[in-house]
Amino acid sequence: MEIKGKLIKKMPVQTGQGRSGEWKKQEIILEQEGAYARKVCIAVWGDKMDVASMEEGAMLNIAVDVESREWNDKWYTDVKAWKIDVLSASQPSQSDDYPPPPPPPPPSFESNQPDDLPF
Repeated sequence: MEIKGKLIKKMPVQTGQGRSGEWKKQEIILEQEGAYARKVCIAVWGDKMDVASMEEGAMLNIAVDVESREWNDKWYTDVKAWKIDVLSASQPSQSDDYPPPPPPPPPSFESNQPDDLPF
């Protein structure tokens, strides 16, 4: 399954110790395009993909596996990335780079012009 959207947040890296050694995971939040934009939390495991080099605002296409597991009569669903393609880098907004343009000057009224008001 593939999910396409904009990277809106990178969560802190999590590490731990398991039966097979040390593990590392980072979750990213992707906002899908559309009339009703949905956000998806995707887990990136290990060092397979370099999430640190991705900037927030970048458009991504992510191949994921969706898996649910049961624990104590509750079900938990994980969305795990196995391939990430960067479609476009983030675009800085104009307001971040340049100051806003100055307002136009007010109209000038000279007193020696004839008054053309009907009253």
